[in-house]
Order: sequence, then structure tokens, then C-alpha cells
Amino acid sequence: MQKAEKMKATAKDPVELLRAHCLARGASGIKGLGRTFKIMDDDGSRSLDLKEFKKGLHDYGVLLEVEQQNELFQSLDKDGSGSLDFDEFLRALRPPMNNMRKGLITKAFRKLDKTGDGVVTVDDLKGVYSVKKHKKYLSGEWNEDQCLREFLDSFDSPDDKDGKITEDEFVNYYSGVSASIDADVYFNLMMKNAWGV
Repeated sequence: MQKAEKMKATAKDPVELLRAHCLARGASGIKGLGRTFKIMDDDGSRSLDLKEFKKGLHDYGVLLEVEQQNELFQSLDKDGSGSLDFDEFLRALRPPMNNMRKGLITKAFRKLDKTGDGVVTVDDLKGVYSVKKHKKYLSGEWNEDQCLREFLDSFDSPDDKDGKITEDEFVNYYSGVSASIDADVYFNLMMKNAWGV
């Protein structure tokens, strides 16, 4: 988060500046901005026009000059349609990762996705992720499925907790985590310890 604060002060590119604002909020900052923008999508089109985009930035607390907002919107609107698709927007905000890190994230997702359908569900997690030490499982308050659902929700889009994680949602989460870990060796160790990849 400290690194992101420094990036905010030095970023010249509008996308880097927005990314720094998100990462200054921690590993889930990009996901939080996505949630804010989905709230602003009044018509449910999964895209934002310039007015909605500016309001979303303001509501998220990213205070940029009007020229910066316009430049940022134009740089993200790749096809020049006058609107931003949410998924494209979040992919553009992901901090760049090297191929080793991308490969580890992909391996972890594929390990979780036992059915190979591109979506991780509670059933996929059974036998891959143990809830035996979860405090609510130990107390008898929750069963295994409830614990696994809570785990899935940590990766899922906050306003769309459907109990399913797509690879994009998984990558978005780990992009934020990756940005906070400078050394590849530590990222590698974390992924191996967490997922055995």
C-alpha cells in the first residue's frame, strides 16, 4: 500500500494513476472500484458512459482533474464507442504481471476448477480446500458447504456473490495481491503454500 501511495505521487499515465489509487486500498482495491462502478450502472448495461465514469471515480474517492478524467476515459475506451465495458475496464487496471506469476495463478485456478468448466463452485472446492480449522466449522455453527461458500465469496465480485468464481475474478484478486509482493520468489512461495502449485 505504501508503494502505491508513492506511485500516486509520481504516475504520469492516467491508467497508472487510477491503478495506484486502487492499490493504495490494498489487494482488493481494484475489485472495490469494480463494485462502485457496477452500482453506477443504472441501466444494467455492464458499461459506463463518461458521466457515469466520472461519478464512479468521485464516489470511490479518486479525485482527478477534469482533463485527467477525460484522458483516462479515452485511454480505457479502446474501441472509441463512448462507453467502457466493465470487464475490459478491470482487465486494463490489473497491474502488469510477468509470465511466471500469471502461470501460477492459472495453475491454481485450474486446480480448483475440478470440472474444467471455467467456473469454481463449492463442489469444485471439496477435497481441494479444507475447512477443518475454520472457527465456525470447529464450533459447529457452520457446515462444510457454508465455510466453502464464504471462501468463494472472498474472490467473487462483492455485489454479485453468486457462489461461482470465474477465472477473471480469480486473476483480478491475485493481481492485487501480486502488486503488493515485489519479489517473484515470495509470490511463488505464497502460491505454492496456498495451492500446492
